[in-house]
Amino acid sequence: MKVIGITGTLGAGKGTIVKYLVNNMGYNHFSVREYLTEEIKKRGLVVNRDSMTDVANELRSKHSPSYIIEQLYERAIISGNNSIIESIRTPGEIDYLEKKGNFLLIAVDADPKIRYDRILIRGSATDNISYDTFISNEKRELTSTDPNNQNLSACAKRADIKLYNNSTVDDLVKKLTKSLSE
Repeated sequence: MKVIGITGTLGAGKGTIVKYLVNNMGYNHFSVREYLTEEIKKRGLVVNRDSMTDVANELRSKHSPSYIIEQLYERAIISGNNSIIESIRTPGEIDYLEKKGNFLLIAVDADPKIRYDRILIRGSATDNISYDTFISNEKRELTSTDPNNQNLSACAKRADIKLYNNSTVDDLVKKLTKSLSE
């Protein structure tokens, strides 16, 4: 079983990559966002970016920096199929998956204004925010010295494949397929 992890900034194209791998390469998809949404609803909280960050950081603090990914990895193992885990957020999550073997990490990024426009179009429950809030959230998630908190910059540095997605879906898919074939 092969596991691909996806890390990247909000609105960069993680979901587009996931959709391609699921629809064209038969991967199963396991989402940190979906996992956290389940947990947030169990707790009776409002599903938004702040509650996602708070609950994720709390779970990592309580259990381990890789706790959420460990849960999703177990689901992937049960599936027995090549799997993609969307939204790797901490170096501890990468450490855990690397130890399991047969793991590839993809990082995706794009210009902040382009990403903001994309999330407005997407319109999920966590996307209805101002540009200032978008940038503030991103700054909070980019770096941290706490191993339980998000550190997207450190994750991106460790990626096996780095994609910059300022163009079209077709362009991103071309970059992805080229990188995967190399």
